[in-house]
Amino acid sequence: MSTPLKIDFVSDVSCPWCIIGLRGLTEALDQLGTEVQAEIHFQPFELNPDMPAIGQNIVEHITEKYGSTPEQSQANRERIRDMGAALGFAFRTDGQSRIYNTFDAHRLLHWAGLEGLQYNLKEALFKAYFTDGQDPSDHATLAIIAESVGLDLKRAAEILASDEYAAEVREQEQLWVSRGVTSVPTIVFNDQYAVSGGQPAEAFVGAIRQIIEDAKN
Repeated sequence: MSTPLKIDFVSDVSCPWCIIGLRGLTEALDQLGTEVQAEIHFQPFELNPDMPAIGQNIVEHITEKYGSTPEQSQANRERIRDMGAALGFAFRTDGQSRIYNTFDAHRLLHWAGLEGLQYNLKEALFKAYFTDGQDPSDHATLAIIAESVGLDLKRAAEILASDEYAAEVREQEQLWVSRGVTSVPTIVFNDQYAVSGGQPAEAFVGAIRQIIEDAKN
């Protein structure tokens, strides 16, 4: 008999470790097969909520935020690129890439969740930003990405042109921060157990099997 598993995946679309963590999680769920009946909900978190519309150069941003040198920033990108390649994801960011505001992407993801296409849109947004170098704050770009996964283009544009779902996203962001989430990805199972970071599949398998055991006791 499958154990129901509610998974809240708190993340940002401009977070490379979130892709690595998501790939690890989905691989773990594939390995577990019928042991669990998982339901993934993507929850919003903004790494850079004050980022202006024009964005910022990635090297400049990482230097300001973390104190990294350009060489350290490049080495980190290369490490992430290698990890992504091993998981079947192409990271193509370089020293000229930019960091953008992601609030409107989170609004679209909230809507996609209501339409049953949240996972598809999340994957498409990751690819658009990290692989294709697109701007996840640009409304026309976002609407086209939404359409590519089966969402209505006109409706996406209407949402983006308004402040629809803004209050809901802000509320969810504040909720997860109030629960202690300070970095992403943070993956919360059944509202009780949390795993942080871009963990490999085996880490998730171990955590989920422990949750199954705890549920039996």
